[in-house]
Amino acid sequence: ELLGQIRAMSDSQRSRVLEAIQHRIEEHTQVGPGPPSPARPSRMPPSTTPGPRDPHCLSASTGLRAFLFLVYGLILRECASSDLVRRHLMRLLELSHQTAGQREGMAVASGIASSSHLQEVWATLEHLGRTRVLRTACTSPDYQDNILETSFLSAAVMLVKALKQEHSTRRYRFTQIPELIQCLLAILQKEPNFLATLFRQKIILVIMELSKLRPSLKPAVKSRILQTCLQSLYMLPPMEMLKSCHCLSRQVLYQKSMQALDLLLQTFISENKSMDEMCFLLQHTEPWLKSDKSHECKRVVQTIFLLLKYVVDYVKLTDEATPSMLGHQIGLLMLLWRDRDPVTQSHSRQCIYLLLQLLIQQKGEPGFMHLNKMKNFEAKALRRSEMKFYNLVKVGALDRSLTPAQHTQLILTLLGGLCSHDHLQCDLASQLLLMIFQNQSIKVEQVAEILQGLFQELPSIVFKNILQTMMKAVTVLGTQHTQETVEVMLSLCHPSERQVLPLWKALANNNQLARKVLMLLYMKLKLRPPKELVRLSQQAELISLLALGTIYELLYTREYKATVRWAFAGILVGLLTQLHYLFELDVVEGISDYQEDSLEVKPLSPCRTCLEALKGLFWTTNYWEVFAYLQLLRGWELFEHLETYTEGVTLLARAMAHYDCEVKAVLGQAVISLKSSEERDNIVAILVITEFLNSQELTQYMSRRAMDNFLSLGLSSPNQLVRAMSLKGLTSILMDPKKVVLLRNQLAGLLDSFMGPEPQDLMGLMEILGDILHSLGTQGIGATSIRMAQHLLSLFEDEQAPVRGGAISLFGDVVHSGGKKYRPALKRQAFQALVPLLFHLVDSCPAVVMKTKLTFLRCAILLKWEFRKELFGKLAWGHGLGAENDIFIYMVESNFGSYHQFLMQALIYLGSPHKNLKRMAMKFIGRCAGCPPLPPSRGPSVSPGLSAADLEVLKKDSDSVSRRFYQNFLEDITELSKFVRQ
Repeated sequence: ELLGQIRAMSDSQRSRVLEAIQHRIEEHTQVGPGPPSPARPSRMPPSTTPGPRDPHCLSASTGLRAFLFLVYGLILRECASSDLVRRHLMRLLELSHQTAGQREGMAVASGIASSSHLQEVWATLEHLGRTRVLRTACTSPDYQDNILETSFLSAAVMLVKALKQEHSTRRYRFTQIPELIQCLLAILQKEPNFLATLFRQKIILVIMELSKLRPSLKPAVKSRILQTCLQSLYMLPPMEMLKSCHCLSRQVLYQKSMQALDLLLQTFISENKSMDEMCFLLQHTEPWLKSDKSHECKRVVQTIFLLLKYVVDYVKLTDEATPSMLGHQIGLLMLLWRDRDPVTQSHSRQCIYLLLQLLIQQKGEPGFMHLNKMKNFEAKALRRSEMKFYNLVKVGALDRSLTPAQHTQLILTLLGGLCSHDHLQCDLASQLLLMIFQNQSIKVEQVAEILQGLFQELPSIVFKNILQTMMKAVTVLGTQHTQETVEVMLSLCHPSERQVLPLWKALANNNQLARKVLMLLYMKLKLRPPKELVRLSQQAELISLLALGTIYELLYTREYKATVRWAFAGILVGLLTQLHYLFELDVVEGISDYQEDSLEVKPLSPCRTCLEALKGLFWTTNYWEVFAYLQLLRGWELFEHLETYTEGVTLLARAMAHYDCEVKAVLGQAVISLKSSEERDNIVAILVITEFLNSQELTQYMSRRAMDNFLSLGLSSPNQLVRAMSLKGLTSILMDPKKVVLLRNQLAGLLDSFMGPEPQDLMGLMEILGDILHSLGTQGIGATSIRMAQHLLSLFEDEQAPVRGGAISLFGDVVHSGGKKYRPALKRQAFQALVPLLFHLVDSCPAVVMKTKLTFLRCAILLKWEFRKELFGKLAWGHGLGAENDIFIYMVESNFGSYHQFLMQALIYLGSPHKNLKRMAMKFIGRCAGCPPLPPSRGPSVSPGLSAADLEVLKKDSDSVSRRFYQNFLEDITELSKFVRQ
């Protein structure tokens, strides 16, 4: 009857009735039925409550109020005017929300009205939330605000209940949903960090129902929902710390809230049944999967497990999307396989099984039986060995189920786990990565991103054993994809920065792999575009320069020592041709201003890098004699200019031939280069080959006929130098043995002039004699070498510095030119020259000093001294008294028992007119004078050549050093002279 009367009214009548009911509700509120019902006990202010009321009055008052709200809602439902509905509903909602009865009544009225005026009710609630609820959520808590929020939530609950009962809801488009959800989220964010009510559950459930309406929520709105809801629940203290409510246990409150969250996630995936949506949901769990707090991690993994189980059991994903981030999320779950909480461990493993099952379902592949067996196996494996859980990785099930992009993201995520300060997690990540690499599941297109990811993580790895495991993984990866690995590592950073060096070292753990690496670097070194195709800005990015810098670093890397020795010939020819190429590009800046003894570390220029690599090749492979030969002759400086480059190559090849340094291998490389279409290759090749023709071992490696063919090939070269050097090679002793007799006859005639009483042009004669010695090469000059060495020794003290220097330099060649038959005699000549050479290390002429250093070292090598390499170091880089003392020690220690003969030779120099030589003799005698005398038979007979009168001269010398020496050592020298005369 009441409903009929309401329907019979006009809108104006309904408006008057609504105003009357509203006035009555206001009066009823002012009189008040009793104390206000708190919105949430946890926020009730500490005010006193009114006195007790008659329970019968309270009951009647409450019933009347409920009736008024019911009628209000019915009248609004029957109104035809939308404006009237909005106006009166807003007035109703603006009334006091203090009591629970009023809030419930308003919710009932709103719900009834929404059955006919859904859009209007919706808009009014959204306006209320935006203007009052949302505003209060951004300010400090207030009791009245809490009441308003509670009332708003009650209205929202009633609204969604009404919407659920209305079957036509799907036809509507509710554009205010995001704003209403934002109001609810604002309330949720104000919830205290403990559980006392079901507020969290109600808000999440309301949001869940709203998300089912049209239009679908945008990703940004979903993100806000997920972030807020997850934070509100996961950040709650552990269960034992949660405060209980008056009527509900904390466990029930927590479970109901978590169930609401589970339903929300299930709703999202049910509304959008795709793998993209699944990844979207899992993406928001990432901060909690990485949490250091065990209870947070445990909660999120359980949520994921329940969601995945729901999807596997009840949802069929409708598309075949393959989001790459799924691999990342799988990786995060795998990193929890060794979590200290057993529940987290178990759930994380089951999550992986469920995700794989989803992937298999999505692809339509039969794999459920296999996965189910593995799930059953997991429980047994827990009691046996942790390694059993790695079967998913070992058998490749994981690899086969993921796309390359997903697989890459999985690996990158595990790489991120290497940097944890939790050793268990780091070890797990490294072991999983090693297994993945060993499965040969990494494809070519993945190599770059994986290596770049590892390179970024390397500096942050804390534990040494983790780094070692990853280096094993790099070795495996390099074995599978050598070329791609090398190319990526070249691009990671400039070789001089050295951060990438551990990766290169890892590739050397396998001998065959290390050889492949150097071969690839050699091939990259040869990628040399012509100058006209290279822009100035691109020079630093040339792959050949990156390969050059890497080779330079690997020369000094212990792990590559044996491999560099194996690849010596290729590296040598590659560096020589690379230096010529850099001259062609005109990138010579910084090649000549390099200072070996500088402590300042500066990046080397390309040309300097190439030259230092060339030097380092000989030093690090222990061919230090070749290095020393050029160092002491300042031969490396010849490589600093294009004009003297060919002289440098010739001198280097001569030293290599002399010390039989990789002649066979380098000759083979040179022959290949001689056939090249590149002119620079031909130049290097012919210079090396023509010098090697003087090698003692060359005929063992190649026949004369084969050599003739190769040299003849050079005659047709368009390069004039190549043609000239080819012709020189064809006319060498090796190719024309008949020339030996002619050269020896010419040598005999020249020696007569050279050893005559008044030779003409000594310098010219010594230069010609040196050329003949070089041309005769392995044939040598026999007994003539002894006479020649003796005569040269007498020229060491010539007044003219060029003559002294020329004689000292030629002496070094002569003592090596007699062949095996005369080697003992030449060794004696070398022994006789030691003291003069030692003293001429301080010669007043720098050019003489330079030549003396080399000849002194060559004599030490011929006599097979100990500490020869150390001696070279002092000769090349030593300075001052310390270096002098070390050289003296090397000399005496290597000729133990002969230092008295050295001393008697030194006595002669006390009368030298050259101040430097005389002082050097004094220092030497001062070091030797205290040694006990030995019988003359222990060493060769040496005439002291110094009389008492000569010693008296020292007493009257104007030099104070000479006079002091006379006073200190006269007795020792006199005693030694008597001993020698016996």
